[in-house]
Amino acid sequence: MKVLIPIKRVIDANVKVRVKADKTGVELTNVKMAMNPFCEIAVEEAIRLKEAGKVSEIVVVSAGGAQCQETIRTALAMGADRGILIQSDVALEPLGIAKLLKAAVEKEEAGLVLLGKQAIDGDNNQTGQMLAGLLGWPQGTFASKIVLEDGSLKATREVDGGLETVALKMPAVVTVDLRLNEPRYASLPNIMKAKKKPIDTLSPEDLGVDVTPRLTVVEVVEPDSRKAGVVVASVAELVDKLKNEAKVI
Repeated sequence: MKVLIPIKRVIDANVKVRVKADKTGVELTNVKMAMNPFCEIAVEEAIRLKEAGKVSEIVVVSAGGAQCQETIRTALAMGADRGILIQSDVALEPLGIAKLLKAAVEKEEAGLVLLGKQAIDGDNNQTGQMLAGLLGWPQGTFASKIVLEDGSLKATREVDGGLETVALKMPAVVTVDLRLNEPRYASLPNIMKAKKKPIDTLSPEDLGVDVTPRLTVVEVVEPDSRKAGVVVASVAELVDKLKNEAKVI
């Protein structure tokens, strides 16, 4: 079975995000970029499924500028077989990405799509659900455990009350959560091998998809700075401040 893994290039999770001076977005110039952490988990899970003999090929796909090739190479160094870059200089929104992925899934005839539950830049948590809806496939979201069986998949997902296990008929779309696994580091030999693995470059037009933005960013501002805390001498003083100053009780 072929697995398709959508991955996204985002600002490194360890970098402090800065808003542009004109408030049109966040600063990306000379900023360290990396693979979205949730996408890394999806790639790792696909590799483990292949090592267990349940997956025959892992294809990673990324949509965005030419720099996304670096992110694809990272996934190839981890153990993916080949990559697809859907190159576009247009700011891509979740619906547009879902449509591109739908076309890629149909082109590749993939039997399973594994992707991160969200990207740490937009935090939309929409692409996986939209993709499942467009494909008409069953979906399992926020998966913390995946068991692949003949013709079906069981995904244990985290819900407010604890854990829930859902059984999905294949093909399916599964979005992964943090506790699914710990992604591996790419070894030097695998990094060298990744340079020879193929990356196909397509455009939205090649896939017959219109990615014209439907949303307009009005303004991007930094959150208010956190105020310093106050040390209280007693429980009574704490209750008084919560009631009369914070007005939360």
